Amino acid sequence: MKKLCIVGCGGFGREVLWLAERINDAETARGNDKIWEIAGFIDDNSSLHGTRQDGYLVLGGCEELKACKEEVYAVIAIGSAKIKRAVAEKLADCKQIHFATLIDPSVIRSDRVQIGAGSILCAGTILTVGVTIGRHVILNLDCTLGHDAVLKDYVTVYPSANLSGNVWVGEGAELGTGMQVIQGKRIGAASIVGAGAVVVKDLPPGCTAVGNPARVIKFLNESRYDEDINISQS
Repeated sequence: MKKLCIVGCGGFGREVLWLAERINDAETARGNDKIWEIAGFIDDNSSLHGTRQDGYLVLGGCEELKACKEEVYAVIAIGSAKIKRAVAEKLADCKQIHFATLIDPSVIRSDRVQIGAGSILCAGTILTVGVTIGRHVILNLDCTLGHDAVLKDYVTVYPSANLSGNVWVGEGAELGTGMQVIQGKRIGAASIVGAGAVVVKDLPPGCTAVGNPARVIKFLNESRYDEDINISQS
């Protein structure tokens, strides 16, 4: 078995724990050995160190994980793309730490899908053909990705989001619960799309967009309202 540490012991971290347990249960049901030896949680909140979450110990923070001498797998169970990236970069130079890719047994996907290291695909998600998923991407419960969709590194997709064919999502974007993107549209890096939004035109990098149809309401720290943004980012 591979030793697994879950980075982040909030609600999503506990869901990822359940996902790892489901993977192990599916393997044993097929008569195979479990894949993951779940060591516990890693969290930089020192007040949680030594406590138990859903029966598993919070072992310490990222520095304790980096000090580990044996080979270990880590998965970053943090929804915020910015924090997720910071943690991944903090751990990336540790040769004994490998990033685990966790795919729930219920996920439906073709054999023509690419998934980067450290990504998490939760129960009920469907990926069709030609889909490319970057590193440390989260696809939460019940998401759908159509043909040839591309999600760059650190993207987080919250539950029940639907992305049509040929959609492109830039690095570090966050797509809210129940949002939808029609075919062929592009969402710029680090953008946030609100829950329930419907994206019918390209969105630029670093914006927040909400509504049906989705409309840009601000850019990072700059308040702005512009429903007619055009981009040509590759």
